[in-house]
Amino acid sequence: MPIQLLSPSVVNRIAAGEVIERPASVVKELIENAVDAGATRVDVALEQGGSELVRVTDDGCGIPASELSLAVTNHATSKINTADDLFQVATLGFRGEALASIAEVSRLTLRSRTAEAAAGAELRVIGGAAQAIEPAGCPVGTTIEIGQLFFNTPVRQKFLRSPQTEMGHAAEAFIRVALGHPRVHFRLTHGGRTVHDLPPATDWQVRIGQLFGAEIAETLIEIDSHDGPVRLSGFAANPMHSRANNRLQYLFLNGRAIRDRSLQHALGEAYRGLLLTGRQPICFLRLDMPPAQVDVNVHPTKLEVRFQDAGRLYSQLLGTLRTKFLTTDLKALARGPADAGNSSPDDEIAAATNGASQLVDWVKGQLSQQRMPMDGPMPIRPHFESNIPLTLHQLPGTEPIAPAAYRYDAAHGGDGKAIQLHNRYLVVETEGGMEVIDQHALHERILYEQIRDKVLSHGLETQKLLVPEPVDLSAQEAAIAQENSELLAKLGVEVQPFGGETVLVSSYPAMLANLPPAEVLRELIERLIAGGASPDPHEILDDLLHTIACKAAVKYGDHLAPEEIDALLAQRQITENHHHCPHGRPTALVFTCEELDKQFKRI
Repeated sequence: MPIQLLSPSVVNRIAAGEVIERPASVVKELIENAVDAGATRVDVALEQGGSELVRVTDDGCGIPASELSLAVTNHATSKINTADDLFQVATLGFRGEALASIAEVSRLTLRSRTAEAAAGAELRVIGGAAQAIEPAGCPVGTTIEIGQLFFNTPVRQKFLRSPQTEMGHAAEAFIRVALGHPRVHFRLTHGGRTVHDLPPATDWQVRIGQLFGAEIAETLIEIDSHDGPVRLSGFAANPMHSRANNRLQYLFLNGRAIRDRSLQHALGEAYRGLLLTGRQPICFLRLDMPPAQVDVNVHPTKLEVRFQDAGRLYSQLLGTLRTKFLTTDLKALARGPADAGNSSPDDEIAAATNGASQLVDWVKGQLSQQRMPMDGPMPIRPHFESNIPLTLHQLPGTEPIAPAAYRYDAAHGGDGKAIQLHNRYLVVETEGGMEVIDQHALHERILYEQIRDKVLSHGLETQKLLVPEPVDLSAQEAAIAQENSELLAKLGVEVQPFGGETVLVSSYPAMLANLPPAEVLRELIERLIAGGASPDPHEILDDLLHTIACKAAVKYGDHLAPEEIDALLAQRQITENHHHCPHGRPTALVFTCEELDKQFKRI
């Protein structure tokens, strides 16, 4: 095939493939254009997650009628003029390819008016074919409507997800721009329903609260440092708040939302020792620096950049956060006993940190007081009481036994005693030596098998709430919850839409009665999101069962009464695979007398 020039249509479709992945990409590009146009208000309206319609209206400077055709032409822009300008980019957009790419794969209508013009003008482009410009009545500013995205690109269209999922992605794109420009009034609607209405905010913490709620916003730790012309500012969350993923880590460079692995690593290092393994910090950080010190022209969507001195920025972020944590009484911000019921055990453990970047073991004192009377079978951890308690009566032939004694019928045979070590491990004497048992891992395995059997037989006990509890989620989380409502119902969590990104929880597993419904729901949603674009239903269900079992099991650091130790070990013998927890970790280590004798040099 001879070398030939590609047609403008093919060029634009190639560009669209790089820049326009889904409706969220359109939302991002159009909102950024509105901000660059000096808008003080931006309204975004979506239909069917944006696949049917994306409409963005702003009160910016507008586009002259004579330039409307250029606006949808590839590599036409008002934001740079020469190659040198690429090293002084101070706007969100500058490539001049977004509108042309969008117009190639949609039905685009562009209406705009400048302050100097007596009337506005309108341009329609259908699949890249522009029609004649016509006069139009409209206020100063610009309105762009993108209808039937990918109508002429069926391959790309069939990869779109459900409207709820696409709405979640579009809302996240909206949030990133709105979060980076708090002085602009942003509004987002979907299907005529208001999702976000964000009045201008001079205080960035106010905008964060508008988007993510007061619970996070009010406990943020302010960050502010200078290194020459580079300023690092914003907020880092107290370690008492964390997530299982990094989706609440927002980093802005001169107002542009970016992603940088090096800085994310520095953030993780700053929180090392303050968060439990697997938890991710929450932050809202801004970097302001001369444009010449960064190259923003390295990624089609401008999400990634290249810093002139990345190592110095890494040190600034890490040093600033560590110094702040060292000088902040993190423990003073932890919830007290009065409202401890509103937080998760993981969050409470993470909250009890000292100022020396070191996590200390913290066990809630009130748990030891929540013992049940000994009128009947003693369940293990009454704090997590359910209809499937671990009781001595569940082991056939069990007779009353003295505290701290346990009739041990393991493979080694014989009787022995069990003691708790450091509120973490159970040490059991066996005929052939001893076993050291991880109390959390064992209880987690026991509960997992019981829950699994209940779910498979449709008999998992649920607790109906007298008053359904509203739970505020992100747009993506709300979409995931609604899409997987049947799966969640199998696990005892019933959710219903309530308006905006709020859902109502009307029931949840009885064994988690003492955990807040919001925490239970968010943890399950995080597991669903982690499943990826096409999760295997069986794997997802199994992963969710792991989550519930882990939440309900006794924790590493919980003190167990002798009766609870007895009940836990009794249940061990009737559990199918008690040698490993659901995550694959061993529940016990065996030490024979011979091995111990060798260690003590007796043989």
